[in-house]
Amino acid sequence: MKYFTQIDRTVLISALSGALLALAFPRPDLFWLAWIGLIPLLLVVGKRPFASGFSAGIAFFAIVLYWLNIVMTSYGGLLPVFSAIAYLMLVVYLAFYFGIATLTSWGLKKRYRIPLLFSFPFFWVALEYLRGLIFSGFPWALLGYSQQDFSLAIQSADVTGVYGVSFILVAVNCALAWLIAEPRKRNAWGGAVIVAVLLAGHLGYGYWCERTKSDERGESLRIALIQGNIEQGQKWLPENRQQTVDLYRELSRQAAEQPVDLLLWPEAATPFFLQDDGALQQQVKAVPGETQSALLVGSPSYEAHAEGQVKYYNSAFLFSPRGELLGRSDKLHLVPFGEYVPLKWLLGFLDKLVVGAGDFSSGKLQPLLLADHKLGVLICYEAIFSELARTQVRKGSELLINLTNDAWFGRSSAPYQHLAMVRFRSIENRVWTARAANTGISAIIAPSGTVVSATPLFERLQQGGVVGLGAEQTFYTRYGDVFALACLMLFCFACFALTRKKIKD
Repeated sequence: MKYFTQIDRTVLISALSGALLALAFPRPDLFWLAWIGLIPLLLVVGKRPFASGFSAGIAFFAIVLYWLNIVMTSYGGLLPVFSAIAYLMLVVYLAFYFGIATLTSWGLKKRYRIPLLFSFPFFWVALEYLRGLIFSGFPWALLGYSQQDFSLAIQSADVTGVYGVSFILVAVNCALAWLIAEPRKRNAWGGAVIVAVLLAGHLGYGYWCERTKSDERGESLRIALIQGNIEQGQKWLPENRQQTVDLYRELSRQAAEQPVDLLLWPEAATPFFLQDDGALQQQVKAVPGETQSALLVGSPSYEAHAEGQVKYYNSAFLFSPRGELLGRSDKLHLVPFGEYVPLKWLLGFLDKLVVGAGDFSSGKLQPLLLADHKLGVLICYEAIFSELARTQVRKGSELLINLTNDAWFGRSSAPYQHLAMVRFRSIENRVWTARAANTGISAIIAPSGTVVSATPLFERLQQGGVVGLGAEQTFYTRYGDVFALACLMLFCFACFALTRKKIKD
């Protein structure tokens, strides 16, 4: 009985850590909690190394991703029981990453007397990085994103990406927990000094960036974000197509009352195949001429292949001010269960959650060319994958554009979490980002990660602004996730060392 009581207490204390970390994210966005949230877990991890991390993960992801139930029931049409099953399956899967990090770190401490401070931050980053790769990747709510409003703490993303921010957060937690557990130990104080120096350097770099790196660029573009606020349940009804086009045309005309170089319509703004000839297509192609501006519009597309096979894409079409098609960009990284069903033979009961043209195919990453300037388009979910944004910039993109439809998130924390991640793409590559969202949050983000302007949720409007053209060749742009890869190598070496030790024992 005492054994199970101990387990329950350990699990509950660890779950508290998960809850504290979750509260650091939008919303309520109590970012300071991430600096201390892991302390309860770290104080009890030795009692149940895997169970403690796993329970913290369960609490964290259950809270941060609560909005998935809104997506699956309100917009996906799933019965609550199937929604609950899918939600719990994902939460349990993601919690394993926390559990593996704590289990491995404690294993090193027990067998090799390596303090958690010198293992856990590295393993945390390694497993965050793996989470963004395995099963097509789900790098949502990486710990560093919790600091989106703490500017000094996130400027280092142009060197290490978001993973460096996660690392310093975990290191601070480890140092504080060590001091609490062993306040009279010299090693604990030594570790605290090391972390204090790292933290000073981390924040000092942020201060230096804010003072020396400018958001100004030699050339600029006047843009207008068109937020149609089309209800998700009405979006794909054929009888609403004309009304949708009329709405976007009217908002575009309003935006063009001031000079505009580029109009941005959100993801799948046209709920029909824009490539097909017809009255609706002609009305959309007339907008550039009516407004004397280029137009980037989200639309589904398709390609017919041999033997009657048709592939569908989630695309963005760029038109010149004269209405000429300049290019098309297709979404590369698709949303599991939103745009295709992975493991369909096993999970077919989930079907597709987002109504549209059908199961989508991955496209090719290719910037679009507008008046000798390259535009890197990230459609919806793609913006949470740092490597995609980095590749766009490496291919010459001078502006990142995120077209999205966050209507299916409802009035939840998800649109704010999504925007927080997009801000890091600007910092990592020191490039401006323009974001057009169907129901919001549409935004203009500076290379410093500052949100220059942002729209409210679920309001129909157009918003103009100016973005700079050009990206710095940052360390991150050149070399990518070398820091995370180094952490992953350390993690793999640690796993090998623990396995070898076990075999010899």
